Amino acid sequence: MELLQAVLSIFAERSAFFLQLMIEHLWISGAAIGIAIVLGGAAGILIHKYERAAAPTLGTVNFLYTIPSISMLGFLIPFFGIGNRSAIIALTIYALLPMVRATHTGLSQIPPSLVEAAGSLGSTSLHVLARVQIPLAMPVIMSGIRNMATMTIALAGIASFIGAGGLGVAIYRGITTNNPALTIAGSLLIALLALAVDGVLGWAEHAMKVRAAARVCGRKCSAYAAAAAVVLIAISSVTYGFFGKADVVHIATKPMTEQLIMGEMLKLVIEHDTGLEARITAGVGGGTSNIHPGMESGAFDIYPEYTGTGWNMVLKEESKYSEELFPKLAEEYGRRFDMHWVGMYGFNDTFGIAVRRDIAEAYDLHTYSDLRRAAPNLTFGAEYDFFERADGYPALCKAYGLAFGRTVDLDIGLKYQALANGQIDVMIVFTTDGQLAAADARVLMDDQGFFPSYRCGNIVRGEILERHPELGTALERLTDTISDEEMAAMNYAVETEGREPRTVAEEFLRVKGLLI
Repeated sequence: MELLQAVLSIFAERSAFFLQLMIEHLWISGAAIGIAIVLGGAAGILIHKYERAAAPTLGTVNFLYTIPSISMLGFLIPFFGIGNRSAIIALTIYALLPMVRATHTGLSQIPPSLVEAAGSLGSTSLHVLARVQIPLAMPVIMSGIRNMATMTIALAGIASFIGAGGLGVAIYRGITTNNPALTIAGSLLIALLALAVDGVLGWAEHAMKVRAAARVCGRKCSAYAAAAAVVLIAISSVTYGFFGKADVVHIATKPMTEQLIMGEMLKLVIEHDTGLEARITAGVGGGTSNIHPGMESGAFDIYPEYTGTGWNMVLKEESKYSEELFPKLAEEYGRRFDMHWVGMYGFNDTFGIAVRRDIAEAYDLHTYSDLRRAAPNLTFGAEYDFFERADGYPALCKAYGLAFGRTVDLDIGLKYQALANGQIDVMIVFTTDGQLAAADARVLMDDQGFFPSYRCGNIVRGEILERHPELGTALERLTDTISDEEMAAMNYAVETEGREPRTVAEEFLRVKGLLI
């Protein structure tokens, strides 16, 4: 009951936020649906006419359909970048199979005698297709459209993982900030949208089946379906400029609480000091791995980054980073990418290792080296990218001779819950984690100084700084404004107290005198 009240409350308090996400969700899924109707319908017609092509075409589309959605998005990012474009292409690919199959099946079920009769009256193949075959096949085609549209709307929630909009943003943000009410709210709205579209299309499908024998009706239904697809594509083309790249500052953030807070800080400061519009793409899945390519392509203009991450993951330096190397770090970013570090916040969000307190006491664990004797009996949990980074899990295990019995990939918003529930025994933490102070865990000492420094600052594209020099001045005002303790307190306010990142960010900036 308490959770239900929280969901209703969040709907009431953030109605504008959810309305915007719903519009984005409908646009992304609507674009994919419209494109799939045109391409899938055309493919279904062609393989019906050239039957030998049916098996390989359906086999290819079916193969694409079996690729996991996360993998599909990952495949598309190098070619189409972060954001809506890749999301729409992925959704279109998944929508093709039911559309192609329904069109082919509907046309194949028409008695050949009807087609032959129409042809004997002197009708051209195109005329027979438009006036006889498609109208008679429309009930089956409409059934395929119905299934495809419902599936596409539901699947569009995953698009937020690569920085696209839609209601998946609410779901992913809720997971990241340990806010189940936000996650449920986003999920409910997706379900309601899918059910509403299914209901409307179900009514249309029923009407077509009732009046399928009437050719006039069939022609009208066919025309309506074609017109709807054209309108969807037209709307997508027009609105892409609204949601896509424009002369605004595009901010990206990683999928972690403090990044959501800093994203809001950046937006508030930029709009307050410069008058520029700032738009946030929050919680981009994969963090630096996906955001940096987006910066190179111009999809993003600015994002908060950590010095150690930039050194190892972006510059691909094998040596351990220390702040004495910052001049070289900044120089290489400028030389290689025309990107600049502007506005170093002051806090150092480095890694740490936390062990469930009962485990730490049982094995007498105080340092990373102590873990060596206990690791084979323990389960280690961390974010997805920690297992892949050069200074991550493999290097940590090699440095300390660790061999954990089991590893678990976890979203950053879930690992504290997993530790409390006994699903993991050891986990990677950040020194500014808001939940760390309240966790029943012991933070071990990095006795060999393995983890490098991770001071946080803003990466900004040189092009946007040249176009708007006032932006650099605004960002420099953020230099040395946040301590480790202050960042942890803000994270705690969001993750534990359930406050909104924007509210926390605005309150902090006003206290610091950065907002009037």
